[in-house]
Amino acid sequence: MSGFGHHPAWRWQDGTLSAGDECIADEVAVAMVYNGVSHAVMMASPSDLEDLAIGFTLTEGIADRYSDIVDVELATVDAGIEARITLTQHPWQRLKTQRRQLAGRSGCGLCGAEHLHSALRPVAQVHGHYTIAADALLAGLADMSRAQTLNQATGAVHAAGWLAGDELLVREDIGRHNALDKLVGALHAQRRARDGALLMTSRASYEIVHKAAAAGIPVIAAISGPTRLAIDMADAAGITLIGFARDTRLTVYSHAGRLLDTQPV
Repeated sequence: MSGFGHHPAWRWQDGTLSAGDECIADEVAVAMVYNGVSHAVMMASPSDLEDLAIGFTLTEGIADRYSDIVDVELATVDAGIEARITLTQHPWQRLKTQRRQLAGRSGCGLCGAEHLHSALRPVAQVHGHYTIAADALLAGLADMSRAQTLNQATGAVHAAGWLAGDELLVREDIGRHNALDKLVGALHAQRRARDGALLMTSRASYEIVHKAAAAGIPVIAAISGPTRLAIDMADAAGITLIGFARDTRLTVYSHAGRLLDTQPV
């Protein structure tokens, strides 16, 4: 699916009202169904949904590794789309014991967590010696903006990008968390290494950092600012967290040593 459609609208500009046809971002309910049991429902853009299913399964800790996912099948039903994921026995048994029902929304990756300890889970540790230049990050963000075909059409979606050298992989969605899950799913499905930088067209929230840590991504660069909890989480995980990465500037909040060619003044 393209992820957008058309709708008639009226546009007012410079005192003149004219009829036109606007591109509108699609939004659909997507159910994550594991071994026949519905576990989570979220609103998402109806593109790259297999990547979304894989990424969500891994970043939410439902499966520990990509090989735990036996199969992903997408099925259109009356109320939306079901992502029917088949897990191996160990993660499936663990999921059944958790009995945790999420009701995710595009704006909040923690909606539906039943207890505080379920929401603030331990963060994975990210190791390695990956480094990147500030200019490369800013150039990558500019390239990602040009690669956001869905947002160019609608102006209504977020993007998550993975930058490694000259490679840039981009996924888009109405929800920033969904965009990141789609990206993580694509990285695993395409067998790409995670030594790269995560680029986000959003603020850097706790959930973004937590999902990036689960995927083993060492650098996050977001166009908006971070929350304090996100900074604390990135510092604990060993992630370089960067905010306000726009035009010719950026701000580093944790593990600045991964950013090359920067000298304090």
